[in-house]
This record gives sequence, C-alpha cells and structure tokens, in this order.
Amino acid sequence: MLDTVSEAEQPKDFSDEQAVEDVNESAIAIIDPPVDPPTDPPVDDDEIEAIDDVEMSLFDHLEEFRSRILYALIAVFAGVIGCFALVNKIVAILEIPAQGVKFLQLAPGEYFFVSIKVAGYSGLLVASPAILYQIVSFILPGLTRKEKRVVAPIVFGSSILFVLGIVFAYELLIPAALNFFISYGGDVVEQFWSIDRYFEFVLLLLFSTGLAFQIPVIQALLAMTGIVNSARMLAGWRYVVLGAVILGAVLTPSTDPMTQSLLAGAVSVLYFGGIFLVKAMGK
Repeated sequence: MLDTVSEAEQPKDFSDEQAVEDVNESAIAIIDPPVDPPTDPPVDDDEIEAIDDVEMSLFDHLEEFRSRILYALIAVFAGVIGCFALVNKIVAILEIPAQGVKFLQLAPGEYFFVSIKVAGYSGLLVASPAILYQIVSFILPGLTRKEKRVVAPIVFGSSILFVLGIVFAYELLIPAALNFFISYGGDVVEQFWSIDRYFEFVLLLLFSTGLAFQIPVIQALLAMTGIVNSARMLAGWRYVVLGAVILGAVLTPSTDPMTQSLLAGAVSVLYFGGIFLVKAMGK
C-alpha cells in the first residue's frame, strides 16, 4: 500500500508536460493563426516618377515658358536671316510650277517686300524643328512615362505630315491650279502676273495644305483623350466628306474646281487613314 501511494505521489515525467504544452500551442495556433506582416502594394512606375519629380512654382513655370519662347524666336530669326540670304534661289524654286508666265513688279520695292515675305515663310519652315523641340521640352516634365511614350511619335508624325502636305501642294495642287488659270483664256490674254499676288497664292496654298495634313494627328489626340473612337469617326464619314469639300474651297485661294477637288480628296484620304490609325491604337 505504501509503495502504491508513493508511486502515485511521484512527479510526472518531463516528457509528458512537454507534450501537453505542444498540444496547447497547436490549439492556440488553430484558433488564432499567425498573421503575416502587411506588405506594401506594388507601386506603378508613373507613381515613382511622380514622387521623384520636383514641383515647380508658378514663377518657375513662367520663367521656363519665357525662355522656351525666346529660344524659339531666336531660331525663327536665324532661319529668316538665312533664307533671306538665299531668297533669290528660293524664289526661283517657287516659280518653277508657273512655267511660261512672266512676272511683273507693279510697284517700287514690290519684289523687296515679296523677298521678305518669302524669307519669313521659309524661315518659319526651317525653324519648325527647333520650335517643336522647345514645345516638347516644355510639356514633357509634366507628363507621365506612358504619356511621354506617346508624345514622341505624335510630334514626329506631325512633322512628317506637314512636310508631306507641302510636297503635295507643290507637286500637285499648285501645278493643277496654275494650269487651269493659264489654259483658261490663254488665247485671249497674255500671261503677265504680279509677283506679289503669285507668291501670296503659292505660300498660302503651301501652308494651308500642310496644316490640313494634320488631321490624323488630331484624330489620334481625340482618341487618346477618350472624346471619340474609331466607330464614331467612321459613322460620321458623310459629314466629313462634305466638310472636306468646304475645307478645300476655303483653304485654296483659287476658285478652280480641280484644286478644290484635289485638296478635298486628300483630306478625305487623311481622315480615313486617321480612322485606321485610331483602330490600330485599340480605340
């Protein structure tokens, strides 16, 4: 009897107590599982770029804008001076479409003022890459990385389209208009033209056509901002064709139907090309 009691009063083995503790810890883990420390959500590259950007005050923006305008004006001034030094060669190139026509100076100094006008337009054209560079340099810091990837192709495409518009006007529109005027009444009147009126006609047609060729760029910008999509552009093609005819009549300084039809056709082709571009962009 004493041996039984002494055996019962003996302390339990240490391994039994450890097993009980392990069971208790397991039960606690099941009831209240451990929580992983919170992880930060992934940060977009645009947010990182926005954090790294340094905000500029209003006066800093105005100072930057003023300097960009100054650089652009310097480029235009240098382009005008350079083109004025070569104005006789530029005038000879612009007179090529009017073969068989004699130009007259109807007032003292008329050719001098024509030279200034030609040098001004030509200098603006020569300085256009520098102007675009200043514009892009001013707006790029305020754009995100995704927007910067889109701006470069748009600026490059706009420059190419403007040059193509000038080439189209020089090779097709101007010769078509001049041939119409020369052939109409050519057996009745002699073809003596005022040099001032001629270059006013040619320069206006060149630059208006270059501006008209910016239609796909405008369509791409409108699609990027979500204002319109390719389906809505295609649905309004009838109004666009009518508007192209009106635009051809407004932009061309002549009244002949050939020039207006050529420009209206080019505007229509550019519009449908812009729809294809917007469709390729997934808009």
